[in-house]
Amino acid sequence: MSIPVSVQKPDGAGPFPAIVILHDCSGLGPRSSGAPARWATTLVARGYVVIVPDSFSTRGAPEGVCTTGSRAANVAPNRRAQDALDALGYAQRLPYVDAKRVGVMGGSHGGTTTLLTLSQPGFRAGVALYPRCSVAAQSYKPAAPLLILIGELDDWTPAADCNRLATEVTLKVYPGAHHSFDSDRPARFVAARINPSSVSGRGATTGGNAAAWKDAIEEVTRFFERTLSRS
Repeated sequence: MSIPVSVQKPDGAGPFPAIVILHDCSGLGPRSSGAPARWATTLVARGYVVIVPDSFSTRGAPEGVCTTGSRAANVAPNRRAQDALDALGYAQRLPYVDAKRVGVMGGSHGGTTTLLTLSQPGFRAGVALYPRCSVAAQSYKPAAPLLILIGELDDWTPAADCNRLATEVTLKVYPGAHHSFDSDRPARFVAARINPSSVSGRGATTGGNAAAWKDAIEEVTRFFERTLSRS
C-alpha cells in the first residue's frame, strides 16, 4: 500500500477473520474522534484482526477535513474506496488472516466510503455507521451484506436519506442519537463543520449515546459473526 496502515490482532497464530476500519473526516491524528481506535479494541477482543488504513496523513490532511474543504477532494470517499480495496489485498496477504473472511466498516466519511466500496465485489460484508446515504445511486445494491447504523437526530448525515436503501441493506435507526453515537464524548454543535445537509452548508452536532453504543456493539458483533462465518 502507498498509505500508512496499522494492524492489531488477537493472540495466537490464526487464521482469524479480519475487519478493515475506515476512519471518519477527523482522520487518525491528534484531532481524531477516537472512534476507529474504540472499535478496533472492541473487535480485536472478539477475535478479529483489525486493519486501519490512514487515508489522510500522507495526502496533506493530517488534521482531517471536517472543517476545511481545501483538501477534501483529494481524500473524497470515492477515492478512499480504492484505499479500502488495497487494504483488503493487504489483509489477505497476512499469514494470520483468513483471506476469505474479511469485512469492512467505517463511520461518517468512512461510512460513506464503505457504501461506495461495497458497490463493487471484494469484501465479504460491511458495516456503515452514520454514512451519507445520499451519495448512493438510485440503483444502489451492495455486492455483499451491508448493515447501516445511524442516529435519529443526526443533522450531518440524515437518517432519512438511508430509508430508500432499506430494501437492499439492513438498517437500524437509534432514537435520540446524534451523529457519532459511538463516541465517548458529550454531544456538541460545531458551527465550523462542513455540512451539505445544512441550509448554510456549515454546522453539525456530534456526540456519544451510551445506549446506542452498547447496542451497536451487539449488532456489529452478531452481523460479522453471521456474515464472516466459516460456512
